[in-house]
Amino acid sequence: MKLKSSLISCLAFLCLLTQLAFSNPVVYEGKEGIGKGKHIVFVASDHEYRSEESLPALARILAKHHGYKCTVLFGVDENGHIGAGVSNIPHLNLLEQADLMVMFTRFLDLPDDQMQHIVNYIDRAGPVVGFRTSSHAFNIKNKSAKFYKYHFRYDGADYKGGFGEQILGNTWEGHYGRNHSQMTLTEIIPEQKGHVILTGVADKSYAYAGGYNGILREGMTALTTTQPLKEFHSGSPIDESKPKVISTWVRHYKGKNGNKARVFHSTQGASEDLLDENYRRMSINGILWALGQESSIKADLNVSFVGPFNPLPYNNQGHASNVKPSDLEGFTSAIMPSGKGHEPKSPGAPKRKKAITK
Repeated sequence: MKLKSSLISCLAFLCLLTQLAFSNPVVYEGKEGIGKGKHIVFVASDHEYRSEESLPALARILAKHHGYKCTVLFGVDENGHIGAGVSNIPHLNLLEQADLMVMFTRFLDLPDDQMQHIVNYIDRAGPVVGFRTSSHAFNIKNKSAKFYKYHFRYDGADYKGGFGEQILGNTWEGHYGRNHSQMTLTEIIPEQKGHVILTGVADKSYAYAGGYNGILREGMTALTTTQPLKEFHSGSPIDESKPKVISTWVRHYKGKNGNKARVFHSTQGASEDLLDENYRRMSINGILWALGQESSIKADLNVSFVGPFNPLPYNNQGHASNVKPSDLEGFTSAIMPSGKGHEPKSPGAPKRKKAITK
């Protein structure tokens, strides 16, 4: 009986080692440039908007063109494959050495030992960049759980709105317009045209991701607005029944140590949104600003893609299947690899009528 128990324990341990090997973090090592000596950790695990494509694409640009060390952590399943919105993100301990955390997650309920690393990073007031669903990054099921206050619907006065409201500025405030059937127009707020994050960014850009409600709160500086279009292509007229709402902003939060940290947040960020060079540039500029490197932001900063980037249409669970983090290593591997299977699209997912011009 003891022998059988030992064998089971050994097999479980071997399975764990195998999973960790499959899920080794993807590290893009920069060489020279403004980012030399800086380490950015990207955390990707959402169900719908292809964060597993967006964040590696941004990481490669920052590493290859600008010299940053960029580590990308993914939600992975029991087989070590990248999963959409999986609440298992190995190697979050690497946040201990990060100069910046870039987060694109949705409705996660992480094990306490993984969540602790994110909490430690926030407690030490590390700067944060958040995309889209990070406003509702955590959906912790157990109300008595150690980290329940980070839940996106937490209503306690000590941490109202959870991670989204306390760190990014907004928790989940709902869709604005019809997601999946109305693209969005992003426009710079005229009074903010001189903001360093908007350097080299055109007044207008387009995103496939639908609108989110954005609420301007004390301490936030809004940079852009978003407005739904009537249809799902960039040539569509605007939906005048939906006035503009804020979509990009900056703010600060205070860590447990009393220090203040910079925050850049965008309500867009689906992998297809990066096809618009202006949105991509604003995202890169926002990352540099969060790092305190605004003096390095230039209108001609190189934001071109590194390696093949062919984003999948965003929809629930529509991710490329059977992809391991190791498949995305290096600067020449495709995002996502060709020949990999894909999960079925959500019912009624629209066809893309028109590509966004760069």
